Amino acid sequence: MKSITKKIVSIPLFLSVMALSCQKEGKSESNPVAINQPHNLTVFLTDDETPAFDSIFIDLRDLEIKVEEDSNSNGRWITVPVRSGVYNILRLRNGIDTIFGAGGLPNARIEKLRLTLGHGNLAYKNGQSIPLNLHDDDQQVEVELDHNNFDVTSPGQARLWIDFDAAHSIVSDNSGHGNNNGFRLKSHLHIFGKSKSGSLEGRVLPTDAHVIVMAIAGTDTSMAISDDREGEFKFMGLRAGIYKILYDGRNGFMDTAVANIMVTDGEDEHLPVITLHH
Repeated sequence: MKSITKKIVSIPLFLSVMALSCQKEGKSESNPVAINQPHNLTVFLTDDETPAFDSIFIDLRDLEIKVEEDSNSNGRWITVPVRSGVYNILRLRNGIDTIFGAGGLPNARIEKLRLTLGHGNLAYKNGQSIPLNLHDDDQQVEVELDHNNFDVTSPGQARLWIDFDAAHSIVSDNSGHGNNNGFRLKSHLHIFGKSKSGSLEGRVLPTDAHVIVMAIAGTDTSMAISDDREGEFKFMGLRAGIYKILYDGRNGFMDTAVANIMVTDGEDEHLPVITLHH
């Protein structure tokens, strides 16, 4: 078996608000001639929050993109150069992301994304390490994509975000696989572009309430946890629609909810400051 040297990636963090200062994303489907030319793709990593663990380390190895067949491509898988290594993905929350990789594509008609994982996956809770079992059929994760999952930001430039969605990617494992029967890593990826999705951000006080915030639309629920310094939180990659925001107070604080929050593609909605009470 091929020996793989693992490294912990020191993640350079970028606030998503910085990305909003870039040139406004164009809709790839509105200019079919432009998307047929070669494009440079930039791929970012981000994550939903989960209160179940304090840290989650994911071993990310390779990324491949499949594009539609044209005169420059036969539809083959194209390897995108990435910063492979072990990422603490819970650092990538509340609107924070990091560049995972970048590379050239023969066109911007992206059909599929395939992510390959290694076996160096761990979670931590209260200082205790918890191995995450990776079954053979979970080592590669393949996602069907269309123009709604990525942005063409300017001629020849495209970008997308991979939300690892830790809350849904770690499941109970009673198979006896590996050294631990407790948890299995079954990756659940949410791929989005900022022009084809919306975001919500806000602040909840007091900061010692450590509030779990949920954005709910139908059967879709996204989760964030307010930070310890300012009580701020942010959701990215939300589908356009009407949301209910549920503030789940802890440490004796009462829950509260705000209804009828509109999320619009390409827009960042700012919520009013919420104060919880005992």
